[in-house]
Amino acid sequence: MNGLDWAVLVGYFAVMVAIGVWSHKRVDNVSDFFTAGGKMPWWLSGISHHMSGYSAVMFTGYAGIAYTYGVTSFVTWSFPIALGIAIGSKLFAPRINRLRSRLHVASPLEYLKNRYDLKTQQALAWSGMLLKIVDVGAKWAAIATLLSVFTGISLNQGILITGAITAIYCTIGGLWADALTELGQFIIQLLAGVAMFVAVFVRLDDHGGFFGVWDSPELQGHGKPLVGPYGTVFLLAFLFIKLFEYNGGMLNQAQRYMATPNAKEAERSARLSATLWLVWPLVLFFPMWMSPLLVESQKQDGSDSYALMTEQLLPHGLLGLVIVGFFSHTMAMCSSDANAIAAVFTRDCAPVIWARARAWNQSQGLRVARVATVVFLGLSMAAATQVNSPAFKDIITVVIKWVAGLMGPMAIPMMLGLLRAFRRSGPTAALVSWSMGLLAFWLVNYPIHWNVEGGVPLQYQVSIPLAVSLVLYIVVGYIKPEDTPERLAIIERINTDGDGTAAAAVPSPTGPADEVVRTKTRD
Repeated sequence: MNGLDWAVLVGYFAVMVAIGVWSHKRVDNVSDFFTAGGKMPWWLSGISHHMSGYSAVMFTGYAGIAYTYGVTSFVTWSFPIALGIAIGSKLFAPRINRLRSRLHVASPLEYLKNRYDLKTQQALAWSGMLLKIVDVGAKWAAIATLLSVFTGISLNQGILITGAITAIYCTIGGLWADALTELGQFIIQLLAGVAMFVAVFVRLDDHGGFFGVWDSPELQGHGKPLVGPYGTVFLLAFLFIKLFEYNGGMLNQAQRYMATPNAKEAERSARLSATLWLVWPLVLFFPMWMSPLLVESQKQDGSDSYALMTEQLLPHGLLGLVIVGFFSHTMAMCSSDANAIAAVFTRDCAPVIWARARAWNQSQGLRVARVATVVFLGLSMAAATQVNSPAFKDIITVVIKWVAGLMGPMAIPMMLGLLRAFRRSGPTAALVSWSMGLLAFWLVNYPIHWNVEGGVPLQYQVSIPLAVSLVLYIVVGYIKPEDTPERLAIIERINTDGDGTAAAAVPSPTGPADEVVRTKTRD
């Protein structure tokens, strides 16, 4: 990097902070901070939903997969995400929006205390927050890895720089700042991605052109859609996991649906995000597929290949823009995660563990929300320093095995609890599903894995916990139905837009004293 590249990077950071300061004027209460007051247009929500699913892991961990295996990086990652979101646009997006518009909650998990009970809500809330700390930690480690390639600074210094900048804008401006910075980040990403695509495409003339390049020895097997550990079972498992994760199971995407004015707008938002996930990653992945022709990775997993390629191919200025693109991915996802977890803590956890939290007024709740955001970012940055340790291993292991494997047990009760088809499943089914899914994850990834020659294949490591949770959620609900009139009323309210006879039976949400819950007129 030279002075021009640094100028681009510093300018980007300054703009992000400025957006946070500007967004501060639009945040008057907890509802504004966590759900943009339900005033976010569908197109901004859709772009924000799309961007909040990326991070620098794509340019490290998935770049390594693309370097090693080729197009399977798209077929088994962004394609199932696109398909899962498209399905969720009908199945989940409208219902999640009604959590805010009809039940007037500010956290995706806030409705669980009435859908199930307080114990279930707390189990899902605390475990979800812990998982997110590890997940976001992997994202900080990914961007710090890239930063170290370009600047030579240490991993911990890179984590501190990116985390501090993100903390400033997302703490000041809440979800509005997240969405507006993600819009800017999407534009930057567009310019950077196209620049890299063109730079690589031009170099293909030396290797037989676009069509002839696939016959190169360096790309042997790179055209196969399913290869190595990423086979049919992995694809199907990943599709099922991403159906839940990217439609709200990991909380930050749920906020984007909640932020739109109504259920129809949430559905349009999801369709836009699904389209972007289907098209745009092809542009981003193409240079990664070609990377074995152009660079030789210095790391065994190939995670530095994309960074090395940008240094080799792009002039200064454009190099800085691509580096900014790396930051935009990671900061978009991490800031949205921080906002979602702060919502869960402020709305769902604090009132249970701290009696004074039940009497917070709007300004007090907003201050706690901002403090919770900073604390979460700090904990995730601490977790980032442990990536590549014996406990967590490398970045892609954290993202695929830990996050994908543990997400299912936490998302099943939250997501399926929205649907009428699972109305018989109550708190017993939810807690059994959650606890046994976590146990299955531990058994498959540790005791069983240690005692199987060659270890348990990756697709089973990530799919078995979700399958166990799903089956138990359904079976226990059938054996011990807990569909009380109050719970049925909640489900009906989530599944309908108009007034219904069941609406009168819906209890008022019991949470912190964010007056939004009690002062908004009920439908």
